[in-house]
Amino acid sequence: MGGRFSSLTTRGRAFLAAGVAAAVCAVALGQKDLLRVAVFLLALPVVTVLVVTRTRYRIAASRTIEPVRVQVGEQATVRLRLENVGRMPTGLLLLEDQVPYLLGSRPRFVLDRMSARWRRDVTYPVRSEARGRFTVGPLTLRVTDPFGLVELSRSFRSQEVFLVTPRVYALPAAKAAGEWSSSGEHNQRAASADGEEDVTVREYREGDDLRRVHWRSSARRGELMVRREEQPWQSRATVFLDTRRIGHRGSGATSSFEWAVSAAGSVGVHLLRRGFSVRLLTDAGASVLATARESGPTVESEGQILDALAVVAPSSIGHLSQTSLTAANDGSHGLLVAVLGVVTPAEAQALVQARQRSSAAFAIVVDTPSWAAGNERSPQAMAEQLAESVRMLRRGGWRVSVVRHGTTVPAAWAQLMLGEDGAGPRSPGSASSSASPASPGSAPSSASPASPASSPAPAAAAGPLAGVANDSPTPPAVAPTVREETWGGQAS
Repeated sequence: MGGRFSSLTTRGRAFLAAGVAAAVCAVALGQKDLLRVAVFLLALPVVTVLVVTRTRYRIAASRTIEPVRVQVGEQATVRLRLENVGRMPTGLLLLEDQVPYLLGSRPRFVLDRMSARWRRDVTYPVRSEARGRFTVGPLTLRVTDPFGLVELSRSFRSQEVFLVTPRVYALPAAKAAGEWSSSGEHNQRAASADGEEDVTVREYREGDDLRRVHWRSSARRGELMVRREEQPWQSRATVFLDTRRIGHRGSGATSSFEWAVSAAGSVGVHLLRRGFSVRLLTDAGASVLATARESGPTVESEGQILDALAVVAPSSIGHLSQTSLTAANDGSHGLLVAVLGVVTPAEAQALVQARQRSSAAFAIVVDTPSWAAGNERSPQAMAEQLAESVRMLRRGGWRVSVVRHGTTVPAAWAQLMLGEDGAGPRSPGSASSSASPASPGSAPSSASPASPASSPAPAAAAGPLAGVANDSPTPPAVAPTVREETWGGQAS
């Protein structure tokens, strides 16, 4: 009985206290009318508790998040659907959904009454200025009586995952030298481990011509296999992200680390949409491989990159060593793009060695001192170290873009494609910086495009940057997640 009376609200307890006080006064003063009032004040909350706790409520709830993956600063909608699947109408319903504080204030709703078989939908927005993996739920439901004397509280168990990924920018559709040549290490055929024949046949899909069925492979595999009209060739790339805590400056969404994460995500999605198989690699050893299908990148392939970047955190590694860069030194990944923080000459030498087997190497070096007001070392010493590291990388065949605070990701990519002085890409080891971009196998032009510093915007750059890709910066819509639960039964 004590457990049932614990569901009394403040108003219900006040009624009980007033009833007891009225009963004492009625007995002391001999007032029968006052005693009747005392009995009423005591009986009302007691009867309400017995009725509400014995009533069998059956309420089903589901939650939908549309979309379940958004970029930083974008808004998603959470839809709660409640249905009274029982025969008894409910009283006043109070809803409260558990939401992390980074997604906004905790939503609360009041539903006056739900008849039998009645359905209600409520929505609320969620938005975060910080990336991450968040859990929404569980939903807490409170049922009260019409007088507000009793309140029953129950919680559903379901929770949904909501992902906030770094902001992805549309990058200029510039073509790097040797990037899509007809041969080379970075254009290897995607063969499986089952043998060469698996490259020439694939599973039957609805609408395929039956004349293309390969009966020998179909008999061996037990399912219809069809011949491919042509052999697919997959360009491959590695995006290396420097996550060292000591390599970045600033805090929060405006830090150099968050800028680097956004740059790595933009480059990865850009290459996926250009037909590359992209591997994301960090100095801590985390590795994610995303492959675009023949029809183009899918939500899943882009989501693999963005989901990994949504939860990436600064690492405690002290410096970039040859060991941490060993995975990047893989000949099967011809294009290498590195987003780096503070780089010492020794680390630059390790990067040069990691570049040896790559067909092309690009480095976005973040000038992290520009993100902080003060530094342990003097700005002059930091500038000299940065200049020396950049010189070593360029001599080792890297194309380098140095990014200061305030530079946008598309501008950094445009500068990287144009080269260090805006004169276009140079061949590895070339000492000249006046060659303009040229297609593989063609002679370099003597004309030199304008410097990125004098160009008004990346889209207005000359040569290969004359057009901007139509890639949308927002990943395609993701199918919403729905979970349903039913809460019912007699309350204890």
